[in-house]
Amino acid sequence: MLTGIDHIQLAAPPGSEDRLRAYYAGVLGMREIPKPPVLAARGGCWFQAGAVQLHLGIDVNFRPALKAHPGLRVIDLDTYAARLQARGAVVTWDVDLPGHRRFYSYDPVGNRLEFLEPLGT
Repeated sequence: MLTGIDHIQLAAPPGSEDRLRAYYAGVLGMREIPKPPVLAARGGCWFQAGAVQLHLGIDVNFRPALKAHPGLRVIDLDTYAARLQARGAVVTWDVDLPGHRRFYSYDPVGNRLEFLEPLGT
């Protein structure tokens, strides 16, 4: 029986770790968590905010996820969107999900991310 999602992994190109750290920690406000040593040797980096973990793994044949994406729940979506925009991220609002407000953005290597908040929260 499934009980939850442990983490989401996105791919990234070799040598992009500093840009990923600047974005996921500096822009999104996540904290970097250590990778186990055997996995750290592969490159990439892991981040966490509350129970949400995003793992960014290095792929020598990297292509950004332009359609597939994690959906990340946010408290105070307008403030969060303003935070991203103030740090140079493009925010694209979307009204097509009933019961939610949401926008899309992209990480520095081009992976699509969705940020959403249920209405009435």
